[in-house]
Amino acid sequence: MLIILLLLIVIGLLLAFTRWKTSVIERDAPGIGELIDVGGFRMNSVLLPAGPAADLPPILFIHGASGNLRDQLFAFRGALQGRADLLFVDRPGHGYSERGGPENGFPDGQADAIARLMGKRGIDKAIIAGHSFGAAIAASFALKHPDKTLGLLFLAPATHPWPGGIAWYYRIASTPWLGSLFARLFSLPAGLAMLDAATNAVFAPNPRPADYDENTAPQLVLRPKTFVYNAIDIANLNIYAARTAPLYGDIRTPAVIVTGDRDDIVAVEIHSHGLAVSIPGAKLLTVHGLGHKPDYVTTGLAIAALEWIAGHPVDLAAARAEAQQEVLSATSICR
Repeated sequence: MLIILLLLIVIGLLLAFTRWKTSVIERDAPGIGELIDVGGFRMNSVLLPAGPAADLPPILFIHGASGNLRDQLFAFRGALQGRADLLFVDRPGHGYSERGGPENGFPDGQADAIARLMGKRGIDKAIIAGHSFGAAIAASFALKHPDKTLGLLFLAPATHPWPGGIAWYYRIASTPWLGSLFARLFSLPAGLAMLDAATNAVFAPNPRPADYDENTAPQLVLRPKTFVYNAIDIANLNIYAARTAPLYGDIRTPAVIVTGDRDDIVAVEIHSHGLAVSIPGAKLLTVHGLGHKPDYVTTGLAIAALEWIAGHPVDLAAARAEAQQEVLSATSICR
C-alpha cells in the first residue's frame, strides 16, 4: 500500500508540474498572429504585407517538426520584410494552431489546411518554402494545389522514406491513450532538461544563434497535446513518404533544394538527392559543412533561391559559393 501511495503521489506531482509549466510556457511565449477558421478548426499565422517597393511574389513558410511559425519568422523577416507578402503558419496542432481532424496527421491534410488558410489571407498563389518536415508538406502542396504554387524552396528536406524507425519517445507518444499519459507525465520535465542540447544538435556542426531559443520558443512543443501531435506527424511520415515520393515527378514548378553535407537530422543522400532526381529541373545546392538549419546559417543562399524561383537573374552557383565561404569562415572562428 505504501508503494502504491508513493507512486500516486509521484504521478500527481508530475501532472501538477506539467499543468503549471504549460501555463508558464504559454505566458512567456504567447500566441502571435491571428487565429482564422479554416473549416472546423482554427489556424494561427502571421502575415507581413508587401511594401510599396515589393519585388517578389507572396511567400509561404512552413516550419519543421517540433517547431512553430516563430522559427521561420525570425530567420527571414529581417531580410525579406517589405519585399513580398510573407505568410508564416503554425502547422495544425503546433504553436497556437488547433489540430483539426485526423487527416492533419499527414502532410497532405496539413497542405490542404494551409491552402485554405492562404485563401482566407487573400493569397491566391505563392512560393512555398518548407524546412525539414515542412518540405514534405510543401511537396504535397505542389501536388494537390499546383494552381496555388509558384515555386518550391526545400530547406534540409525530409521528403522520402528512410530505413530504420523513429525515436522511442515518439513511438510511445504517438500510441493512442498511452501517448497522452506519457506526454502529461514525462514530456515536459524530460524535454526541458534536454532542450538546450537538442536545439544545439539541430544546428550542429554550425553554431546556434545565442538568441535562438528566446526568439523561437521551441519549448512550445513540450506541451502535452502538441508533443503528441508532433509525435503522430513523425510516426506517420515514413509510410506517407513511401506512397507519395513516387509522385514527385509530377511536380511542374521551379524548385530549389538547399542542403548541407553535415546534416545529422535527415539523410541528405535520401531526401535532398531524391528530390533533385524526382522533380524535373530542380536545382540542388549543397553546402559543405552545413547542418540542418540552412534557413539560419545560409539565409542569404535561401533568399537567392527565392529570387531565382521568382524569375530574377540570380547566379545560384555564385550564391552557393558565397554561402560556402561564410560557413567555412564561421566554422574556423568557432574553432
